Amino acid sequence: MPVEFKSTTLDNGLTILAEIDPKSQSVGAGFFVKTGARDEETPLMGVSHYLEHMMFKGTEDISADALNQAFDDLGASNNAYTTRESTCFYAHIIPDSAPKAIEMLAKMMRPALRQDDFDTEKNVILEEIAMYADNPFWVLYEQCVQNHYNTHGLGHRVLGTPESITAMQSGQMREYFRDRYSADNTIVSLAGNLDFDATVDQIRSLCGDWNTTNPSRTTDRPKTGHEAFTMTSDRVNRGYILGLSDAPPQGSDDRYAATLMTQILGGADNSRLHWALIETGIAEEAMAAYDGLDGTGDYFIYASGAPDSLDQIWEVMLKEIKGLKDSITEDDLAKLRAKMLTSVTLAGEKPAGRMQRLGRLWLACGKYQSLEDEIEIINSITVNDIKDLIDRYPLDACTLGKMIPESDES
Repeated sequence: MPVEFKSTTLDNGLTILAEIDPKSQSVGAGFFVKTGARDEETPLMGVSHYLEHMMFKGTEDISADALNQAFDDLGASNNAYTTRESTCFYAHIIPDSAPKAIEMLAKMMRPALRQDDFDTEKNVILEEIAMYADNPFWVLYEQCVQNHYNTHGLGHRVLGTPESITAMQSGQMREYFRDRYSADNTIVSLAGNLDFDATVDQIRSLCGDWNTTNPSRTTDRPKTGHEAFTMTSDRVNRGYILGLSDAPPQGSDDRYAATLMTQILGGADNSRLHWALIETGIAEEAMAAYDGLDGTGDYFIYASGAPDSLDQIWEVMLKEIKGLKDSITEDDLAKLRAKMLTSVTLAGEKPAGRMQRLGRLWLACGKYQSLEDEIEIINSITVNDIKDLIDRYPLDACTLGKMIPESDES
């Protein structure tokens, strides 16, 4: 029996999606909330991620220890994550444990948000920000994103800043939760061996009284900056360079060509940047990647090496970017397409992967796309599709950031 897609929307706007596979030996369940760093007011930067942490602190009736113990008792693989655009809470369990796991997920989605937990977790968030401040790539990437998107919410830092987290009040978090964690801004994604109708009834009994707030998000492509800047740091002794440029939105079929193109340019192995920079000893790291977003998207190209080599590294990167369109061959595309198809297929073999794919695609596109349809789109991509994409979204029209040791500022 093939995988069967089913969906329904409760009266309060909560959408429930599922890919049913009676032969599966597990179930993936996730609550996807369409809110992230881009939806925050600038003074509340980081509240989405902070709130993600707070969801594990328990409800009015369930302590944090009891909540975590319940998942442990089920043998669940559960966690959460926050991005620029969404927050997800998920679990992967055996079918017999699915009803209880879904119950615990639904209950934790209505947390107590206690003041003492808020105060304790604030220090955890600040430590996490400090930890990432030791990562040169992350520091440079966040600054590039901020400069590229200017005052738009997509320029916000997912973790926030020490200043925004320190100043944040629990009442502000509660208000953000009421506005954004509503039924009509949440998707429940399910995959695996489960009874859809029975699960819908269970979710209705658990979540049917959630409020509806009609949350909004502006999805027009934002005006972006394309200026260069240099950062200095006494924490680094190497040089780092990163360019951020406009790319297709996540909801467009162009996202597949965009992913293939960046793999040809800067994939981990056998890419243009690898051979031009790493194999020649000019740089230590080199990569390119695509990130699709709601209404827009961005590419980044990145390399690191000796501080006095950054200008040479950028010249080589520009040469590879400008020569990419005319150098792409059918052989390049065939190899990368096969690799992408393998990755997509492997991710879809387990219900946990199918659940994530289903939830993310629905948030991005608002419609269902089967794994088979996705594979067909990937197989249909041509060299000319990628060349056309390069013309429409030039990678060298970028916000270019450099990080060098403080002593090398001159």
